[in-house]
Amino acid sequence: MASELSVLIRISRYCTFSTPRFLSTLINRTESKRWFAVKRIKMKLNEEERNTQLGPLLNSGWAMDSSGRDAIKKEYLFKNFNEAFGFMTRVALKAEKMDHHPEWFNVYNKVQITLSTHDVGGLSAKDVKLATFIEEAASSFTK
Repeated sequence: MASELSVLIRISRYCTFSTPRFLSTLINRTESKRWFAVKRIKMKLNEEERNTQLGPLLNSGWAMDSSGRDAIKKEYLFKNFNEAFGFMTRVALKAEKMDHHPEWFNVYNKVQITLSTHDVGGLSAKDVKLATFIEEAASSFTK
């Protein structure tokens, strides 16, 4: 993806490895004593990516954070607390799997979500991916 830059330092021509962790470096010593390291760097959305990737989200009710932060937010209303909590559980499981956690606030049937990638100081592809999942998860609940 254009928002992520993978830098692979291959010390061995036989070994390659990649990791999804931000700026994580893995040094692995194989049995043949060859070493290698990998870095994966997340990047902020550029202007073109913002126009193409954020457009559909903004059209579905997401909005830029009014406080001036480089973040998107949305409020969801559900029938009751049980539905709101079920929705939050689905999002929490996905967020944990992605290692990308939303800022959120819940009172009874209302859930407010704000997404921003703190590591890059703004919006990244992870925010778009999680927001898209959140939209899908919310659509499975009736209002």
